[in-house]
Amino acid sequence: MLGYLWQSTRGYRLAPWRSPYLKWRIETYWGLHAEDLGRPEMLRFLWHHRRELFRFLVWAERMRASVR
Repeated sequence: MLGYLWQSTRGYRLAPWRSPYLKWRIETYWGLHAEDLGRPEMLRFLWHHRRELFRFLVWAERMRASVR
């Protein structure tokens, strides 16, 4: 689970709200505009969608384990 987070924040680990990849994911799946996502909006989004995001991380880890 932490492996996906580590990979997806490459280059932006200390400021994940600046990550173009994470912004793209949020824009694509939740419809928020990426250019509007700053630190406060990202933290609010993470808190509001924490259960969905946790389920996604569990799923991503299962998919990663099945490939190995």
